[in-house]
Amino acid sequence: MTHIPSSLLAASGLVGGYGVARWTGKRPLGGAVLAVAGAAAARQWRQRAGGPAAGALTAAYAAAFAGSHPLARKVGAWPAVFSVAGAVALVSWAVADRRTTR
Repeated sequence: MTHIPSSLLAASGLVGGYGVARWTGKRPLGGAVLAVAGAAAARQWRQRAGGPAAGALTAAYAAAFAGSHPLARKVGAWPAVFSVAGAVALVSWAVADRRTTR
């Protein structure tokens, strides 16, 4: 089975969730993409970094989603989504993925 880094899963969930919601006009469908990718990333976070780290990363993922909305009013929707996705990916890599990519 191919290993997909949790940082990529998390960033893809944020970007993909927004993209699906925007392009289909169906916010619940975008939310489903966000949730599935977040759950997959959370599973890897728990396996690689433990429960407390997984909880913190899951909270960061949710905060990034929520924070992208007010940020979008200042910088635009796509720049906001890419910014928060990059931040979550970086933190995820540092906490969980870095240990498995050496």
